[in-house]
Amino acid sequence: MNKVAFVLSCLLVIVACNNNNSKKPTMDTTATLSQTNNSIQILVDTLGHHTDSAASEYEMGSGLITRSDCLKCHNVKEKNIGPSYVAVAEKYASTRANVQRLASSIIKGSKGVWGEVPMTPHPAISEADAMEMANYILSLKGIR
Repeated sequence: MNKVAFVLSCLLVIVACNNNNSKKPTMDTTATLSQTNNSIQILVDTLGHHTDSAASEYEMGSGLITRSDCLKCHNVKEKNIGPSYVAVAEKYASTRANVQRLASSIIKGSKGVWGEVPMTPHPAISEADAMEMANYILSLKGIR
């Protein structure tokens, strides 16, 4: 989130500097807006196609996973004891039903979905946090 704020601040400074009141010929508003939109699109692409709001949610889910014991069994891209988060994202469409399904698996555990090794339940994780974690995992679809 801090990176997003920093980059947006830099963009605002650049736009403000380009709009000074000197006698130089100025760009028309359409061209300035187009350049600003292009800069914002580059920022969004750099953040992995997440909007500011989605980037915040992405960071929240990622942070919850980092602070839990999930990374003992899972990795983002490679299978460990459990499947990679990318593999989970590839298996499930990003729907509310699947977010709830994955959140339930995080809290209650699961067995037989990805093989013989059961997923340990995490009853101390709230449903809201489990859903943030599931949203983060599903956002990783297509990551290589």
